[in-house]
Amino acid sequence: MFENAGRTEISSLGEFGLIEHLSKNFTIQNNTQLGIGDDAAVITPTEGYQTLVSTDLLVEGVHFDLSYFPMKHLGYKAVVVNLSDIYAMNGKPKQVTVSLALSSRFSLEAVEELYAGVQLACERYRVDLVGGDTSTSKQGLMISVTAIGEAKSADIAYRSGAKVHDLVVVTGDLGGAYCGYQLLEREKRVYLDNPSVQPDLGGFDYIIERQLKPEARKDIYEILKTLHIKPTAMMDISDGLASECFHIGKASQVGMSLYEEKIPIDPSTYNFARELDLDPTLCALSGGEDYELLFTIDQSDFKKIEHHPDFSIIGYVNEKSDGMNLITKSGNKHALKAQGWTAF
Repeated sequence: MFENAGRTEISSLGEFGLIEHLSKNFTIQNNTQLGIGDDAAVITPTEGYQTLVSTDLLVEGVHFDLSYFPMKHLGYKAVVVNLSDIYAMNGKPKQVTVSLALSSRFSLEAVEELYAGVQLACERYRVDLVGGDTSTSKQGLMISVTAIGEAKSADIAYRSGAKVHDLVVVTGDLGGAYCGYQLLEREKRVYLDNPSVQPDLGGFDYIIERQLKPEARKDIYEILKTLHIKPTAMMDISDGLASECFHIGKASQVGMSLYEEKIPIDPSTYNFARELDLDPTLCALSGGEDYELLFTIDQSDFKKIEHHPDFSIIGYVNEKSDGMNLITKSGNKHALKAQGWTAF
């Protein structure tokens, strides 16, 4: 898919020439004193803040499929999913590093497309690209991104702070990214069976974008600050709502009860799930890659977010001995199961 008349071999630039070529259009916007160009970046700490660091590795064939994933979208997503981890700590991302391992099938033009997505994410989220590395891969593409951010010590939201009787809250809506993935996989199978058939993606823009070009919830940091709310625990929803509830429950030594009818699901997600005979609630609970935020708050903050359009109160924190539960629309209580993404 990368062959074209204007193909440029990466080997013609060399490692340092490639890095210089790809990073020449990036600008510095934060507390970065020196970005790319030396043995290490130089970052001036902000007085009164602590540094937050998160790293993710994306592997072709495991985390993404280039048969339907545009390189520019992939570069954008690779950065955004790391920034989401910083926002999930109630912090602000400031810098990123991007490292690539590339096989010989990738041309310079393909990598330029990838970095166009990286640059768009850096500009949109106002973060600095300050380094990375490139290497040859025997096969496929691997991307490693590290995000660096900051937060005041008193503002950092850990997974371990949830208390019994806290309210469980999520941002946005859930399950869309998983349905987008199912749609793309369906159309890929159709194409492989009959390459003359064009993909049928009409009317599914929302769920496709949720999968190929997700957004981190940078707005939530400021909204919570304006509302004077400090989450007692928080994390982003990358592996599925149920899985993240278990993570917070384990770290905080508590249980949770979620109300099925309160879990926010977009109509396009709901309708597509039904089209494939999937349970929309299960898509939200176990699908993953929504990159919304899951957090708990003290009951005293209820009125502050009760009618806020960005938040849904979906349950409450209970004693660890009461376990993790889903209360169905019919009022029955079932043990919640985490069936989301696992790395191995």
